[in-house]
Order: sequence, then C-alpha cells, then structure tokens
Amino acid sequence: MPDGITTSFTDAVSGPEMMANLREIARWVKSSGTAEEREALAFVDKRMRDYGFRTEVILHDAFISLPGKASVLVDGRPLKAITQSFSQSSPPGGVSGVPVYVGHGAEADFAGRDLAGRILLIEGMATPATAQRATNAGAIAHLHISHHEHIHEMCISPVWGSPGNSTKDGMPRTVVCSVDHADGSAIRDALAAGQSPVVTLQAEVDTGWRKTPILVAELDGPAGGGDEPFVLLSGHHDTWYYGVMDNGSANAGMMEVARLCAERRGQWQRGLRVCFWSGHSHGRYSSSAWYADAHWDELDRRCVAHVNVDSLGGAGATVLANTAAMAELWQLAATAVQAHTNQAYKGKRKNRSSDDSFVGIGIPSMFGTLSEQPAKHAAARNALGWWWHTPHDTIDKVDEANLVRDTRVLGQVVWTLMASPVAPLDHAATAASLLAELEPLRATLAGRFPIEPVVESATALRDAAAALAGRQEGDTRRANAALMRASRALVPADYTAGDRFLHPHALPMPNWPTIQPLRDLAATAPGTDEEKYAAVDALRARNRIAFALREARAAIADAAAALS
Repeated sequence: MPDGITTSFTDAVSGPEMMANLREIARWVKSSGTAEEREALAFVDKRMRDYGFRTEVILHDAFISLPGKASVLVDGRPLKAITQSFSQSSPPGGVSGVPVYVGHGAEADFAGRDLAGRILLIEGMATPATAQRATNAGAIAHLHISHHEHIHEMCISPVWGSPGNSTKDGMPRTVVCSVDHADGSAIRDALAAGQSPVVTLQAEVDTGWRKTPILVAELDGPAGGGDEPFVLLSGHHDTWYYGVMDNGSANAGMMEVARLCAERRGQWQRGLRVCFWSGHSHGRYSSSAWYADAHWDELDRRCVAHVNVDSLGGAGATVLANTAAMAELWQLAATAVQAHTNQAYKGKRKNRSSDDSFVGIGIPSMFGTLSEQPAKHAAARNALGWWWHTPHDTIDKVDEANLVRDTRVLGQVVWTLMASPVAPLDHAATAASLLAELEPLRATLAGRFPIEPVVESATALRDAAAALAGRQEGDTRRANAALMRASRALVPADYTAGDRFLHPHALPMPNWPTIQPLRDLAATAPGTDEEKYAAVDALRARNRIAFALREARAAIADAAAALS
C-alpha cells in the first residue's frame, strides 16, 4: 500500500484544474506538423512554465502522412469512406476491380494465394500487419470493413519512426480505404453469393517530410542536473480531429502530475523530464523515435524509467486491471492500480505501441493506455470507446471522476519513481519472466542443445535480484546506477532482437525475441538438416542472452554491495 506521503500526493489531484486545461487543449485539431498543432502546444508550454518547469520546443524533420479525401464506389454507387495515414494516393480515376475477400488478413488468409494486382477486402481496422502482408503479396489496394457503424482513422506504416534508407522499403505501397460495417458486409456477402461487385477506391494522402515539434519540460532533482538520473513522463500531443480523450486528457493528466511533483521538489531523489510528442498519429511515433536516436547517449546514461500515458478518463472506462508494464515495473503498476480501484491487477506485456521508442536503449517502461471500456468488441483494436480515432472524440467523452482516478494511478507511479531512494526496478521479475519462456524448451532441447547454463544464469539473477527487495539504505547513488545497468542489459533482450540502436517494427513480437532461435530449434526434428541450420542461429542467440544475463548479474552484485 502507498505511504502517507504518496497518499497525500494522489489526494491532491485536482479535477477542476485538469478539466480547465483540457477545455483549452480541446480547442484545436492537432494534426502533426500543422500550425494548429503548434498553437495548441504553445498553451501546454505556457502551463508547464507556470508550474515551474524550464521548457524547450524542438523542431525536427519527420516523415508525416495526413489522410485527405477518399471515396469508395461499388458498381458506381458511393459509400461513406476514409483513407488511412501512409496509404498511397490513388492514380487519377482511382483503382478498380472485383475485390478478393481475405478474412481478417492474417498470415493464414494470405498463404498460398496469388493476390498480385488485386484489391483485397479485409475485416477489421487497417493495421500495419495487414498493410505489410498486402504489400508483400503485390496487392494494389485493400478495403477494410469496420466492426461497427463508425470508421476509425489509422496509421498503417509498420516502420517505427521516420523511414531511413535501411527501412523505407518496408513502407506500405497500397491504396487503403475503410468503410463501415454495413457497407463492407454487403460487399462481402455479394462475393459469397457469387456476384462480382466492382469497387473503385480513390484516396488523397499528403505524405512527406515536415517539421514537427516536441515540447520538453524539465526540472532537475537534488543533484542539480548534469548526469543526474531522471524519470521520463511522456504522451503524444498530436491528435486525430480534436482528440480530446486521445490524447488531450492524457496531456492534462501529465500536466497535473508535473504540477504536483514540482510542488514537492524537496522530496525528489532524481529529476523529472516531461515530453509531449508529435508524429504519434501521423508518423508512427516519429518524434519519440527521433528523440531516442538524437539523445541516445544521454538517455542511456540518465533515464531510470519511462512512463507513457494515453487516453485517460474515458466515459465508461472502468477497467484498469489490464494496463501494461514491463516486468521490472509490474509490481509498481499493480500497487498503484489496486490502491485507486477495487480491481486485482492482471497486467499485460508491453506491446509495440504507445511511443515505446526506448526499448533498444534499455529503459524499462509502463502504461500507455490505463483505463478501458468493460466490454471489448472482438473485432475492435482496443477498448477505448467507439469514438476513438473518430470526429466524435470530443470533451463529452471524458469523465472528470475517471480522469482524476486515472491521474492518481499515474501520479503514484511517477511519484514513487521520483521519490524512492532506491529506484523500484524489480529485475527478479524480469528474470522470472525469462525463466517462464525457457522452461518449456528444456525438455525439448535436452541432449540436443546446451540450454542449461542459460537457465542456471537466469535463476541466479532472479535469486540475487530478489534479495535486494526492500533495501533502501546504503550507497543509493551507486545502487541506482547498477540497477540501471541491469535494465540496459535485460530490456533490449526482452523487447528487441538484440540491436540496441534500431527500432523494431510496429508489429507483434514474441516474448523475449532474442531467444526465438531457440524456439525455432526446438520445433525441428532431431537429426535433420533443418535442425543443423537452426542450431547455428540458436548458438548465437544463446550467446546473446548469456551475455545479457552476465551483465545483469554483475550489476545486481554491485547494487547488493552498495546496499549492504
């Protein structure tokens, strides 16, 4: 349970303060790189300076895609439609043809089918994964069927951040439109009945490089800056339409937590940096990715943890038990959620979303979205409300009481990260999550591959890190530096394929992707050529994870010595 100081902090969260800020934020449509976005950001900038933070607006080049006009015709009859961010603009007259229905666009729906030059009809919202499959299959276009009467804006690029020479070939090369459920289902049913409806897709998309802003607001901790560690609190500022819940409410919550932290600066153990990103909605996390790349060395040396926040206080959003956290921060999330709701925290693994651009650096992160609607439609991408990514995301979709509740959860984790003498990074939980992935492989690989040394090392890390629980006295500066070094070894192994300087695509990834070659080896038949090929990659994967564990164990030993 939170202590009295933490309770005093969370009790001070002000609904009227946040709603006043939110009403101002709600005045602007904040498309990435536009003048309106800059105007809205100027208000946030002023507020943060009012709260005592020094601020800077950084302009950087980002590859941004703003959807324009779209139309879908079926045998010449117009339907209500939108296009998507990073769709290709259609040629004059659009693209036409009888569509091919490919279900939900999963890998199995594409397998063994010649779809080159075709228009695809796909169930559900447009996603990076379906766009990538359609592009790879040589399709010229795809039309998406919304799961209900509303059509949701989406960014379909799988490339995390702005594309470079090494990633630009992975950008979508299809024309993409979406229609509502009734219209899309009618096309699907006509195809199933043996008819041949001709669809024509027309899309205008403004895609290219433009200057986009990042607002950085910062206050130093007791050591006064320099190489002092800090906590990163972030959320995107750009929006679809007015985007009052997504993400104006989160901006209001960030500002409130920053205000309350600033009032209690004498109790800080480390600094606080608050970043408001652009390019989330229209650039596939372009600002946070650029910031991670441009400030890699400083973030590596100084950032203790990243708390990201999105879409707070939605009307009817009563479920907080599922919010995400990396293993290091799982208990911190659980304590905060359980303190401010009557819900047992279930949690979930962080996925490739929510401006989580710092995993390669090795910065543990938590949250993204906090509260959800109680019922999730099976075809919906998330449970943030029917208005999400539509023109209906207006101020009436934010419930002040829910906003206060969510901000209290947010504030508790930020304050705990700020004020704890020893940063609450639970590396025992990280080691336990790795052991859970390794355990099923032990029997399969027994006698085939030397996996036991890795299991033994992960077990030793778990036990050594668990022995640190509750220690808050000693050379805390040295201990915190050691805990951060452990994160730098473990987080990239847990959330990337092993390269600390690249951003994994915005696509689903397996747990602990560094050990995927071990899983691949376990799936082969003993004695086959396939096993021998897989063993080559498995050895390298073993070395990568063994090195990460060795580095983390050394760091934990240093932390233990500092706190003894």
